[in-house]
Amino acid sequence: MANLRELKKDINYLASEIVTQGYLKLALMETVKEEALTPILVEAVEMRNEFIARANHPDGKNNRKLVKAYYKKLRADLMAKSLELLEKLQSLK
Repeated sequence: MANLRELKKDINYLASEIVTQGYLKLALMETVKEEALTPILVEAVEMRNEFIARANHPDGKNNRKLVKAYYKKLRADLMAKSLELLEKLQSLK
């Protein structure tokens, strides 16, 4: 498993990519309205804050297996939420 610093970098990268994709879509597509895009971008920033907080406070600090399972679930949740937000961006017209 990667260290905590790498996990936080991954979280920040995914959140920034979602925000970047949103602004690109707003700039390049005339049909996309800022009012429809803003809630998705806010959700991306909230996602980033939530996952950074979760990464900083793992369950069962003294039990190595629990910590490993915690971070594995955290990564799975991060990917699922990122894909959900990207799908929301793709559905904007």
